[in-house]
Amino acid sequence: MDIATLISRSEGKTLEFKRDLSGRRNALRTLCAFANTAGGTLVFGVEDSGALIGVGDALAFEEQLASIVSDGIAPRIVPEIDIVAWRGIQLVAVTVFPGPSRPYHVVALGPEIGAYVRIGSTNRAADAELRAELARGVRGESYDELALRDLDVDAVDMAAAIAAFAPVRTMGSREAGTLGITTSSGGRTVPTVGGVLLFGSNRLATFPDAWLQAGRFRGATRTHIADSTDIVVSLPDTVEQALAFVKRSMSLEMRVDAARRSEQWQFPLVAVREALINAVVHADYSQKGTPLRVAVYDDRLEIENPGMLVPGLTIEGLRSGVSRLRNRVIGRVFRELGLIEQWGSGIGRMTDACRDAGLPDPLFEELGVCFRVTLFSEQTARPRLDDTNEAIVTALDQAPAGLSTAQVAETIDRSARTARTRLKELSTLGLVVELGTSPNDPQRRYVLAEDRAKYGR
Repeated sequence: MDIATLISRSEGKTLEFKRDLSGRRNALRTLCAFANTAGGTLVFGVEDSGALIGVGDALAFEEQLASIVSDGIAPRIVPEIDIVAWRGIQLVAVTVFPGPSRPYHVVALGPEIGAYVRIGSTNRAADAELRAELARGVRGESYDELALRDLDVDAVDMAAAIAAFAPVRTMGSREAGTLGITTSSGGRTVPTVGGVLLFGSNRLATFPDAWLQAGRFRGATRTHIADSTDIVVSLPDTVEQALAFVKRSMSLEMRVDAARRSEQWQFPLVAVREALINAVVHADYSQKGTPLRVAVYDDRLEIENPGMLVPGLTIEGLRSGVSRLRNRVIGRVFRELGLIEQWGSGIGRMTDACRDAGLPDPLFEELGVCFRVTLFSEQTARPRLDDTNEAIVTALDQAPAGLSTAQVAETIDRSARTARTRLKELSTLGLVVELGTSPNDPQRRYVLAEDRAKYGR
């Protein structure tokens, strides 16, 4: 165990420090939460201030701790307990892995109020819906695969499903069963949770919180609202309508100086779309009272869905491309419709789009039992360019009077058509502006934007 790296970190979803076992129930809550969520390590011998004081008789401490954990958490967990020497003192580190018998609970509190999950650096009691989700994960089930036995198959609007799939494949009762939109139960065909969520003819009657609330706010707080809408269409259409709302709310940033003009979206559309798709596909629709939310501010965009990360997944894992699907039916349908390209690639595309535009990386947060993605609009770096676009920017930087399309084409040794395409890309990024009276002006030239210094040039 690399204790030096461990103690240099701050407490978080998978790490906590404690002085000793005086608050043994708090320690049990933490270990229980680790087992129910993404695993983690609890280090004893550390003051609240961060000072390392050790545990005294480490062997006796280890024996006492093993007994407390064995008797205090059910189903029983088997942690790894390590005694680690550090600069003349001894620390005890307890590592717990995501357990195969979730939900775990603190025995003294009972299964109904004693099950905990880890949210950031805190432990939170799991309510009935969350405990049910933990148990489904162990059984290999997803909430949206469950059969809705009290509903008839006509609860799914097949006309809407057929229309959605028309561009990619035929859709009928057989295909609906294959995709998990419907299932067989008790000798009859009934809709699944996912089927009603996706294409329910009266979805809100069964799932009153399965909709999206969108708002545009003036400034950086929710004090002054400029526009809002409630989106209650099918889930595939929800993505498109939410994207349209964001585009309407942020519009285009125009930079105009005399004859020079450039345009740039406040937030990269690729990143916005990926964040919306992730929110819809990975939302926990078993939660009550929490719709999906989109909030557009002057300086940022927040997209929030009910549901913490699925057990075993961390924000660090998300960034590295790890993907665990909460809703299999919804995910399968979105994949078939071409809304999802490759599992686990959405976070990477979102991050790349922001970096390409010179914007900060997206912020991913677990807030209570909700998950939020924040995109920022203030550029902190020059947009990333490939070699060809970099060559164009360099050439324009050395030609204050600008270059024509033909001159740019000659510089990069490409066709005039390719040069025009590249110049348009750079214009969209706000790096290049066009000088000319019209698109057909034979004297039309391209120059670097006057505020190029903000891009590092």
